[in-house]
Amino acid sequence: MELNEILKQKDLTKYALSKISGIPFSTISDISTGKSKIEKCSAETVYKLAQALNVTLEDLLDDRLAHRSSFEIYKSNVCHMVKDMGDINFIIETLESDRIRKLFNRKWYPESLYLLAMVDYLSRENDLPICSEYSDIRRIKLKEIIYPAGILIMCAVMKNDNPKAESLQEAIPEFLQFNIVESEVRNVF
Repeated sequence: MELNEILKQKDLTKYALSKISGIPFSTISDISTGKSKIEKCSAETVYKLAQALNVTLEDLLDDRLAHRSSFEIYKSNVCHMVKDMGDINFIIETLESDRIRKLFNRKWYPESLYLLAMVDYLSRENDLPICSEYSDIRRIKLKEIIYPAGILIMCAVMKNDNPKAESLQEAIPEFLQFNIVESEVRNVF
C-alpha cells in the first residue's frame, strides 16, 4: 500500500508521522513523492514507519516486493533486518505479520523456510518458546540442499566439494532441518 494512502486512511500528515516515528520529515516527504523508494530504505526506517502507522512491514512493502529477488539477496535482507530491529522485535514483527505463512502460500518455499528457521534460531538463542503456529511447515524439507553462493564458488575454484562438507558441519541446526546451509546470520555489514 502506498504511504500516501495509509496517511490518508489514518488522517495523518507527513509532519505528524515524522514526529511519531522519529523519521526525518524530508525522508517521509521523499518517500511519499516517489523521490525515494521505501523498499530502498533501511529496515529500521521501514520498521519505525510501520510501528508509527500501526501497520505491518508487509503492508508498507507488499506491492514492491511482489517480484522475487535472488535467494542470496533475500537472506541478506533478513539478516540486516535482524541486525537493525534486534532479535525480539524481529521475531514479534515476523510472527504478527504472518510473513512465513504468506511466503509459504505463494510457494516461495526457500524464503518461507529461511524465515521460519531464523525465527526458531533466534527463539532458541533468546530462550524463548518455539511458536507452534508453523508446525505444519516445519515438517517440510527442500528437496535439494541450498548452499551459500560463497561455498559454491569455493567448490568451483577448488574443484572439489570439501567446502560443502565443511559448511554442513558448521550449519545452524534450525536452517539445516530445511536443507538450508547457514552458519552466520550475525556477521552483516
